[in-house]
Amino acid sequence: MRSFGALVTVIALVTPTVGNAQSVEAFYRGKTVTVIIGYPPAGANDLYARAVARHIGKHIPGNPTVVPRNMPGGGSLLAANHIFNVAPKDGTTLGLIVPTAPLEERLGASNVRFKAAQFNWIGRLAPTPNVTFTNASSPVKTIKDAMQREAVLGATGRSSTVAIYPLSLNHIVGTKFKLVMGYTGSAAAMLAMERGEVEGHSTTWDGVKSRAGHHLRDKTINILVQYGIKRHPELPDVPTSLELGRTPAEVEALRVFANASDVGRFIFSTPETPADRIQALRRAFDAMVKDPEFKADLKTQKLELGPLAGEELQQLVAEVANVAPATIERVRAIYSVN
Repeated sequence: MRSFGALVTVIALVTPTVGNAQSVEAFYRGKTVTVIIGYPPAGANDLYARAVARHIGKHIPGNPTVVPRNMPGGGSLLAANHIFNVAPKDGTTLGLIVPTAPLEERLGASNVRFKAAQFNWIGRLAPTPNVTFTNASSPVKTIKDAMQREAVLGATGRSSTVAIYPLSLNHIVGTKFKLVMGYTGSAAAMLAMERGEVEGHSTTWDGVKSRAGHHLRDKTINILVQYGIKRHPELPDVPTSLELGRTPAEVEALRVFANASDVGRFIFSTPETPADRIQALRRAFDAMVKDPEFKADLKTQKLELGPLAGEELQQLVAEVANVAPATIERVRAIYSVN
């Protein structure tokens, strides 16, 4: 009788786990998962998100169809607001948006309609060191030059990192970057630089390598500064934004923006989504970033891979809430906060 009782106990303990696994698989079988991309087509963010759409489905229980959908606007905050407020909270929506979104919520930006910590963060694809660069014909060839004379940069929206990073240097250390807003993405801004409409642009380093590799090869652009905690191995002679800080207070403020590069390019999902589905999506992400076919896909597009598990990414996002109020006030002027 004891043996029979023990067997019943084991079955009782195991059955819920199996049932949950089957319910997740049953839910996703035949479903379509949408990856909402808060950027226009052709840029590095779009390339990353579409690579995820091509590969993650085979790692999700039930093997759902995964389709990408571009939703640019408001520096990708349009997509963030949609995922938080409109998208079904059932695990069928994933997204990729601007890494400064948690900070913008903390700053109280008027176009934020979400709570970053309530999203379910699935995993980071790669950190996002950004760079500001100018055409070789520009008189601004170094970051020191940018302290002395104006350089006109093409940008998208004020809330996007392509604007936020150079604006942070203007406000904190006194560079003289002038931003021309309204370009649909980095690809368009780079074309504008080639046409002579602007002198340069600010975007991710892998985006430069992917979309402007010929400029690097022919040495027709000047990399002025990189935004990150440490110098990228491929940019050993380019100063980081933190190195420009002249006082501890300036360094602390610059670190707020550099930390966004650690949040990087990520995949996240809707709030209030069943925990077992979020767990399945996180493990699918973990399997995907180890998948040789996914790695080869990124390599072909010259995109870097530096993954971080969803649980760790969730903690990293939560840390934004602990930024000192004085530092928040210092960076507030850089955003359109009403």
